[in-house]
Amino acid sequence: MNPDVLVVGAGVAGLVAALELKRRGFSVQVLEASDDVGGRVRTDDADDFLLDRGFQVLLTAYPEARRYLDFSALDLREFEPGASVYVRGRFHTISDPIRRPRKAVSSAFAPIGTLRDKLLIAKLRGELLQAEIDQILSAPENTTLATLRSYGFSEKVIERFFRPFLGGIFLDPELLTSDRMFRFVYRMFAQGMAAIPNGGMQAIPKQLASHLGEGSIRLHATVQHVWEGGVRLEGGEELFAGAVVVACDPVRADRLLPHAGIRTAMRAVRCLYFAAANPPVGGGYLVLNGDGEGPINNLCVPSLIAPGYAPSGCHLVSVTVLQAPLSEDHLIRDVREQLLHWFGEPANGWEFLRSYHIEHALPDQSLDYGGVAMASVRVRPGLYVCGDHCGTASINGAMLAGRRAAEAVCGELGRSGELL
Repeated sequence: MNPDVLVVGAGVAGLVAALELKRRGFSVQVLEASDDVGGRVRTDDADDFLLDRGFQVLLTAYPEARRYLDFSALDLREFEPGASVYVRGRFHTISDPIRRPRKAVSSAFAPIGTLRDKLLIAKLRGELLQAEIDQILSAPENTTLATLRSYGFSEKVIERFFRPFLGGIFLDPELLTSDRMFRFVYRMFAQGMAAIPNGGMQAIPKQLASHLGEGSIRLHATVQHVWEGGVRLEGGEELFAGAVVVACDPVRADRLLPHAGIRTAMRAVRCLYFAAANPPVGGGYLVLNGDGEGPINNLCVPSLIAPGYAPSGCHLVSVTVLQAPLSEDHLIRDVREQLLHWFGEPANGWEFLRSYHIEHALPDQSLDYGGVAMASVRVRPGLYVCGDHCGTASINGAMLAGRRAAEAVCGELGRSGELL
């Protein structure tokens, strides 16, 4: 018996679309080309070290995450609100004075920016918490860099904090990303916490998939052609349904839907993992490169806050590199040199575990590529598309696009699974 809806792709967007359709009484079959669910949110086990494919976090204030995820069951572990910034040979910690008032004085005098900068950060935080999300995402657009400057932030705080912090989130060291995305993300950080599941980021799509029921997801099923109400798999097998939702990454989605106007510009990232006997930094802070020298943009020790990321007696160090034209051997060498400069001789003893070069890591939401806009999820009757390229490039954006696609399908399908 044919399902009511076929969903192509078992990433976060496709899983939410399938889950929402199931909740509304439709039968769904999810087709996934790879060996597991998650899409770009995957975690590998390397000798009991959990390696996320690229450094990722879940912002607990995401509205769609609150709608679809059981945070308690995910065993979320929260990063400290703030950052440790490497500047002129030293690490300086800046904390959120609202959540960590005892650290307000030391943060105020950290050489990351001026006192006026820190007051402006507090003012911006308050303004964004008062704004509606729809208002933020529909405001006139500018680049993030231009908005920071127009707001009055000094070049010092832009270079030492905002560029490595936001650059690591957007994978955009030039800060050309739409300020709609900046304002949205900054509000999410102000409203909630950055967290990771103790079992790795892939626990998020696995939790979504667990609600779909046995047999709902078919792995190793590569779709090569789609049309209104059907797909053809690699090998020639054809499957039929009342509607098809294409929920794979935008580059693959564009190949399946070449005339749908899908935005395919993507940003790349390199992520390197090391095993260390002792954590190089204290506390659960993200470490930022405030000097801008060397390949490392940001670094963290996920096992400090989520012990499940490393076996007992070890720690996992995650290094993010944004601009790396070098070969892997040269990149590892340069990263090691910078780690040695930052942390001294102990870094020489760290074991290199694995590196990831993720070419299509995140949709490019700079103004040159359309900024941030809610793209249509309906291609034509019987054919739909979803993913984080349809809104904000984030886990929240993927979930929202999946829900929007499911709602569009429901609006056009009768209970029989046929188009109205």
